[in-house]
Amino acid sequence: MPARERGKYIYRIARIMQERARELAIIESLDGGKPIRESRDIDVPLAAAHFFYYAGWADKLDYALPGMAAQPLGVAGQIIPWNFPILMAAWKIAPALACGNTVVLKPAETTPLTALKLAEIFRDADLPPGVVNIVTGAGATGAAIVNHPGIDKVAFTGSTDVGKIIQKALAGTTKKYTLELGGKAANIIFEDAAIDQAVEGIVNGIFFNQGHVCCAGSRLFVQESVANEVVRKLKDRMETLIIGDPLDKNTDIGAINSREQLNKIKALVKVGVNEGGDCYQSSCTLPSKGFWFKPTIFTGVAQSSRIVQEEIFGPVLSIQTFRTVEEAVEKANNTPYGLSGGVWSDKGSKVFKVTSKIKAGVLYQHL
Repeated sequence: MPARERGKYIYRIARIMQERARELAIIESLDGGKPIRESRDIDVPLAAAHFFYYAGWADKLDYALPGMAAQPLGVAGQIIPWNFPILMAAWKIAPALACGNTVVLKPAETTPLTALKLAEIFRDADLPPGVVNIVTGAGATGAAIVNHPGIDKVAFTGSTDVGKIIQKALAGTTKKYTLELGGKAANIIFEDAAIDQAVEGIVNGIFFNQGHVCCAGSRLFVQESVANEVVRKLKDRMETLIIGDPLDKNTDIGAINSREQLNKIKALVKVGVNEGGDCYQSSCTLPSKGFWFKPTIFTGVAQSSRIVQEEIFGPVLSIQTFRTVEEAVEKANNTPYGLSGGVWSDKGSKVFKVTSKIKAGVLYQHL
């Protein structure tokens, strides 16, 4: 199919997504438990925007890398997680189609609904049969996609442990692959930072989407001189967060995705308490039915603590203090992860110095 025609199909998909945005947002919140405000204002609009963006790229690929002719790889096997179902599907499918590939996508077993609704949209956009295939199932289904001889490219977003399994399975094959795995992002607040803005950023960074974010700011390092102030303001802000019905537009924190994930969060929080951490939770009342967890912060934790080192994937923040820039950088880099991080200071030179030394793929600078 000519590139310009591919672009027309992708553009048509984006327009239909916009027309059905309300339906998609409700399904996304029902499926995964995230607040409707996030599905409506963030996930669905961004998903549609991705299709619009790649619709424009479809006939311009030869200009992206001068001297290199863009060629499709073939069949892309794509496996996405449960924390951002429709957005992850858009991230995977739109660029693959723009480049002329076909797709076999497996959504997470706990959140398949918006992917299936996307399949309806593809059908209604008259996308040729077989170009995008949605296959539901659990781990065995994902393994079948990875190991299928007809797959030319594997794109996986999910846990580090599963990513390692995929990497081993593809070793020695000609299949290309991309892996986007876990994170344990460190945010650093210096004493010269705008504290109120930093606190608001920290709250958004860890409690957004119930903490079900690979780049969630789950580790916080605060300079000693302002540590008490930051912790006090964090606790005050936590008390204002509304936990409840994901379909209520006033809800700040929705439901945990599954019983399995809730049990994991509870287990790691219990470990944090047993290891001597000081646990504080908001005084909110949780709904009697469903999977819920209160916003939680830990202070008095060590670098070796499991809640500092392991990805919790929930609304749990560990806080440590530091005195010098060098100590902050050393602590921030003391992790097996390297996905993201952030620095809060009003000194541009300090921010650039620190971010250049933090070993992470994406770094946020807050001046």
